[in-house]
Amino acid sequence: MEFRKTGWPEVGDLVIATIKKITDYGAYVTLDEYNQEGLLHISEVSSRWVRNIRSFIREGQKVVLKVLRVDAEKEHVDLSLRRVTKRERKEKILSWKKERKADTLLRTAAEKLRMRPEKFYEKIEPLLEKGFEEIHEELEIAAREGSDVLIKIGIPEDIAIVLEGVAREKIKLPMVRVKGILNLQCTKPNGVVTIRKALLSAQKAQPKNAEIEVYVVAPPKYRIVVSAENYKEAEKILDKATNKVVTNITEAGGQGTFIREK
Repeated sequence: MEFRKTGWPEVGDLVIATIKKITDYGAYVTLDEYNQEGLLHISEVSSRWVRNIRSFIREGQKVVLKVLRVDAEKEHVDLSLRRVTKRERKEKILSWKKERKADTLLRTAAEKLRMRPEKFYEKIEPLLEKGFEEIHEELEIAAREGSDVLIKIGIPEDIAIVLEGVAREKIKLPMVRVKGILNLQCTKPNGVVTIRKALLSAQKAQPKNAEIEVYVVAPPKYRIVVSAENYKEAEKILDKATNKVVTNITEAGGQGTFIREK
């Protein structure tokens, strides 16, 4: 099962294509996202003179192309390789990878629900209409916030719950970071050990889905960095960890303060 966009691309669109057949005048390609074919004329392969087209492309290669003309009646699409910038190529490939990942997630969900792919897509049509890249973003939100975000956009509850589970299992959520400076001092004979134990207490408070890093800036200053799935959770963890450090150092006879960094 692999999702294909319906209809035809529009002029100016960037598409992922596979070089199917190379000729003296250009190359025939398959538009991977549309299951249609198009022509990459030799004049659109490179801005430089093309003596041998095979020096620029090869059969079976996947490329990012720009749509120049579309004739749906004749089922003909003219494409360009030379008019695609490096930035456009990079962004399109990233988007395409998200589409493929979203396809895998949906396929897994369909299997768990024991549904035929066509019926599964039909039920989640309100979401599919937004496009695969947006689906991946919606699944990221579902992994972070729960199935309610999917139910709100029209996905049936039983399917939304399964999609949430698949998303949590398969998607590695991007982490956010918050940080600050701990100023710790202890003039007692075992002051160094006391400070070290206080700092370790912060890392022991590390939740499962977060990361706490502590390192020396220059004594008595120590930076603490918390990475978590969202800012609200990160701030909560940072507050708890720094309070624990300051409390421990104070109870041991030292002094401690914390300053939040932007």
